[in-house]
Amino acid sequence: MIKFFKSVGQEMKLVHWPSAKENRRDTANVIVTSLLYAIFLGALDWAFAKLIQLVL
Repeated sequence: MIKFFKSVGQEMKLVHWPSAKENRRDTANVIVTSLLYAIFLGALDWAFAKLIQLVL
């Protein structure tokens, strides 16, 4: 068990941890992309709802 935790500690030292600036940039990218998809899917939902109202 001790050997396992030692190896985990060694591996964690090799990990490239992103900087605060990289974290902010990546978080902003996720938020913007999510908002764009939400707007796109909302527009599709609205368009199909209007289309169904016209047909029925």
